[in-house]
Amino acid sequence: MKILVIEDEKLLAESVRDLLASKGFETDAAYDGETGAAQAASGSYDLIILDVMLPGLDGYQVVRRLRAGHCRVPVLMLTAKSDLLDRVEGLNAGADYYLGKPFDTRELLACVNALLRRQGEPADLLNCGNTSLDLSANTLSCGENRVRLSAREFDVMRQLMQDPDRNLSKEVLLQRVWGEDTSAVENHVEVYVGFLRKKLRSIGSNVRIAAARRLGYHLEVDDI
Repeated sequence: MKILVIEDEKLLAESVRDLLASKGFETDAAYDGETGAAQAASGSYDLIILDVMLPGLDGYQVVRRLRAGHCRVPVLMLTAKSDLLDRVEGLNAGADYYLGKPFDTRELLACVNALLRRQGEPADLLNCGNTSLDLSANTLSCGENRVRLSAREFDVMRQLMQDPDRNLSKEVLLQRVWGEDTSAVENHVEVYVGFLRKKLRSIGSNVRIAAARRLGYHLEVDDI
């Protein structure tokens, strides 16, 4: 399970990340509304923990933008604003639950687990053309043919298959797969795309990773 924490108080954000990591969750953090909204809309997360008072877009604006873009990931709002009208505004904006600050870590974990249970088990497969990406086994398959992906190959392929028609730039892939503080460069993306192209061909896939000049990569399905 992957969780995004959008919180401008960096010490609190890191504290929440450490808590969730200790419980086995993979967690990223964003420290302003614009960055958080862009990361949340990527489709990479199973839950968003969202502060209300953020620089740029506030939490209400972030969750409204997500819902307007048909992003249905559960949102747990955190805020020191505990008035009834504030809670109502958050829920009406599209949040799933509202937790006031300061909060007990046990209550936070209970809310996280409850929202994730409400989601049910995540889909195990992403499909494009005649090809499936198994999210639990890190494999690409086409009919009876199957190939295992490295962790980095899997992350790149998952990003592409979550929105196959959309161009993802090398910069975006670097940020989402390698992280914001990475020393990796765009050539790393090119290398892993090359690995994936070979593996797609090896299983007889009709899915092709296409490059659009200056725009990035997307998937295309060829007639076979």
